[in-house]
Amino acid sequence: MSAVTDFCERGGLFLAADNNYEDSQLVLLGAPMDYTVSFRPGSRNGPQAIRAASLGLEEHSLYSGKDLRHVHFFDAGDVELPIGNTARSLQFIEAAVDSVFSDGKTPLVMGGEHLITLGSLRAAVRHHKNLAVIHLDAHADLRTDYLGEAHSHASVMYHAHQELGLELFQFGIRSATAEEVIFSKQHTHFYPFHVLDPLRQSIAQLAGRPLYISLDIDVVDPAFAPGTGTPEPGGISSTELLAALELLSTLQIVGMDVVEVSPAYDPAGITAMLAAKVIRETILALAR
Repeated sequence: MSAVTDFCERGGLFLAADNNYEDSQLVLLGAPMDYTVSFRPGSRNGPQAIRAASLGLEEHSLYSGKDLRHVHFFDAGDVELPIGNTARSLQFIEAAVDSVFSDGKTPLVMGGEHLITLGSLRAAVRHHKNLAVIHLDAHADLRTDYLGEAHSHASVMYHAHQELGLELFQFGIRSATAEEVIFSKQHTHFYPFHVLDPLRQSIAQLAGRPLYISLDIDVVDPAFAPGTGTPEPGGISSTELLAALELLSTLQIVGMDVVEVSPAYDPAGITAMLAAKVIRETILALAR
């Protein structure tokens, strides 16, 4: 058994998860942290809500023609975090994800707030040279700080670029400060409002290099995904998101996270269900 289980507590498991870590190429883990959420807290409960929603899905996918029962993936549980300590929590997330990469496997992380991505990326850059980040989000997340707090869910992509030197491809953004727009024009590949068409245009740039996908569920319009901390009208549909993921699955994906599902604002459970379906399709696309 990998060291990843030393960092995690297992509860409910994702639909059809395998108990055999060694045979699994893909490893799910939750990062239940929401200390820096700037509007509506509660995304720490996202990982368990996504797992519970997954039980309402079929193992078989009409999109890929594949079945979760025929692939090997392991649900390690949720990383045990020191509540309220942002720096140490990021270290624990980094260590857990690093152990997955060290075993030659692919991490799929369920948030939690978007800042958890920084912990994952700190691990990813040690294992994958020339890594790029595919960032799907309603918000640019390029602030230098939020209300004086340098490490915030509103600054995660700024740190991914400035601290880790990662090339960022940002899709679906429809909310940003004037300063973030200036920064994006100078430092990132910035595609506001849309996802699928600009992604198609970027495939040649993305092909042949390791990619990490960071998916904030609020890239989807709140009509389809209301259960999130900072909903932003004018987003893409769930259908477009699934089409974009199908396109991304043709590339070299080495890691992924799905963040900002907040069950307290998801009374019908449709946001968690969408996140679970995204994860199902990703598992089926990437598992060998």
